[in-house]
Amino acid sequence: MKFETLTIHAGQEPDPKNGAVMTPIYQTSTFAQDGVGKARDGYEYARTKNPTRLALENCVAALEGGQLGIAFSSGLAATDTVLRLMSSGDHVLAGDDVYGGTFRLFDKVLRRFGLDFDFVDTTDPESVADSLTPSTRMVWLETPTNPLLSITDIRAVAEIVHAHKNHPLLVVDNTFATPYNQRPLELGADIVVHSMTKYLGGHSDVVGGIAIVKDKLLYERLAFLQNAVGAVPGPMDCFLVLRGLKTLHIRMERHAENAIALADYLSKHPKVAKVMYPFHESHPQIKVAKKQMRSGSGMISIIIKDGRDAAVRFAEATKIFTLAESLGGVESLIEVPAAMTHLSTAGSQIAVDPGLVRLSVGIEHKDDLLEDVEAALKKA
Repeated sequence: MKFETLTIHAGQEPDPKNGAVMTPIYQTSTFAQDGVGKARDGYEYARTKNPTRLALENCVAALEGGQLGIAFSSGLAATDTVLRLMSSGDHVLAGDDVYGGTFRLFDKVLRRFGLDFDFVDTTDPESVADSLTPSTRMVWLETPTNPLLSITDIRAVAEIVHAHKNHPLLVVDNTFATPYNQRPLELGADIVVHSMTKYLGGHSDVVGGIAIVKDKLLYERLAFLQNAVGAVPGPMDCFLVLRGLKTLHIRMERHAENAIALADYLSKHPKVAKVMYPFHESHPQIKVAKKQMRSGSGMISIIIKDGRDAAVRFAEATKIFTLAESLGGVESLIEVPAAMTHLSTAGSQIAVDPGLVRLSVGIEHKDDLLEDVEAALKKA
């Protein structure tokens, strides 16, 4: 089936008992067993397995071209569980522009448990090759990155990583691109992760995360951790993401249409020093982006010429763009990462320019969005 059809039907069948077209919300903590230790279809306790969650896991796995999905209560819960595949003394190589929450987890939490992290420019595959060590067991990519929208050639990095004698796992955070725009497993990734809070849910009303794999043994390791650690989403959360997925392809087309229009406008504005958008002609990795992505997605970052104070004035002056963290919803959002989502990177090697503003471009009419940005920039 084509992607558009999979979003609506993958992992979901009408209920065999009553024909319900939408996957029911199985709001239960436990399941009756046919005998001692005799669970029906593996359903015994909702932390371990839930029918609504299973439908979501199978749907996202199909969209990513994977075999199996493992859902979590947040994107960071998914990230944390994937990192639990590592052991003390293992080295993880990550990109030098990652989500602030990811950096905080790696640098401020997991280092205390004996993991070693390095952050490098993954847009340069040779930099990745040079930074691999005898103890490297995982390479963590974001592409596009958050918030600089840098692009890494997934296939090129996969070839380097898998040629290493340790065979490190290649993990790609595909949150910004979504499976509609980019399929990392087909480009050589071992694990794909998402914050389902963002584009997959798409309506700013749910928090969730997911990891997708092709390899069954790797799935079994992650599924064990999912159950052992227990950071699972509730059935209502899973239902909301399933509902959002049904319009993913339509939403992503409008997000991209609006974003490129705004990127073109902002690139010519006298108060804007730099525009970062993967499909804009000024982007340094536009060729790689167009090779592995269907569109540039809906995120734009810009640097305001007059720095932090001007960036704050601009972000606080918009009317349609809501000043808020997160991204990927149908409504447009704006934020200043250095003071908000990426505050945890302050003083580090991946600290964010205080004059950088990140826009999550929604699916409103682009003329209204352009007028809003134009008016707000007058106050920057």
